[in-house]
Amino acid sequence: MTQAWRPEGDDDSRRGGAAAIRVRVPAKINLHLGVGPLRPDGYHELNTVYQAISLYDELTARRGDTLALTMEGEGAGELALDESNLVIKAARALAAYAGVPAHARLHLRKQIPLAGGLAGGSADAAATLVACDALWGTGLGRDELAGIAAGLGSDVPFLVHGGTALGTGRGEAVSPVLTKPVSWHWVVAIADGGISTPQAYREIDRLREIGAAPAPLAGTDALLAALRQQDPAVLAAAIGNDLQPAAISIRPALAETLKAGERAGALAGIVSGSGPTCVFLAADADAAAQVAAALDPSVCRLVHTAYGPVPGARIV
Repeated sequence: MTQAWRPEGDDDSRRGGAAAIRVRVPAKINLHLGVGPLRPDGYHELNTVYQAISLYDELTARRGDTLALTMEGEGAGELALDESNLVIKAARALAAYAGVPAHARLHLRKQIPLAGGLAGGSADAAATLVACDALWGTGLGRDELAGIAAGLGSDVPFLVHGGTALGTGRGEAVSPVLTKPVSWHWVVAIADGGISTPQAYREIDRLREIGAAPAPLAGTDALLAALRQQDPAVLAAAIGNDLQPAAISIRPALAETLKAGERAGALAGIVSGSGPTCVFLAADADAAAQVAAALDPSVCRLVHTAYGPVPGARIV
């Protein structure tokens, strides 16, 4: 059961507290995910191109005497709501940085699946930074929030900004990719269960060690050039993910999901991030709807259509 939230104008507003702050935050996909060798700090060197797509979580922040989190939707009853949750970690990190009490009542409505390769936890952390910054009046800019975000996870800085961006380092060093405005249309096939990111990285290391993985992807130049051409067929030929063999090794059924999407008319399919979500590029919105309708429930649990790029965490 989900905690009930009182409407605007409740006791908080009569006491002079801030109104509820509602933030919507997108999922991310990796159009290119090049995974380098393991670094001494335990992370892999990454060269990636992120895109934020129109599959959203929503976080509401209200005044409180303590820090508390409730949720509904994807992962309800599975996701821990304690100090291990990135939402709580993000609120505490912002409070420590700004020198304010970490007091807020936070409520999360999730649509992005857990451990799905869509950065749902990172998205929620980004939403928390934006929401609590507004709730507490800390007045930080996006770049400053992204700096705090980098300490929370590799994908969190990107989801503060959104759009399409190049990520380097462990993915936390983000530079926007500037292209003419264009919408790319995606079909998002969500699998049962998840794959933890560390598990996927361990598996690609193992596959490489035994010579069972393809050669690592080259740099991002071809992908960035494809984005500039604004042709879905060109982009389809350029997307790639070094973690895809690892995800398929862990979940062999993903190979059939990818084949099913392409049989349904997608221009290309790819495992999203560490998986197990698969995303398919379509020529346009109508083609995406047709692919989504054709995907058999036997190859995925849920199907969404989405478009990108979209902005990162924003107050709505």
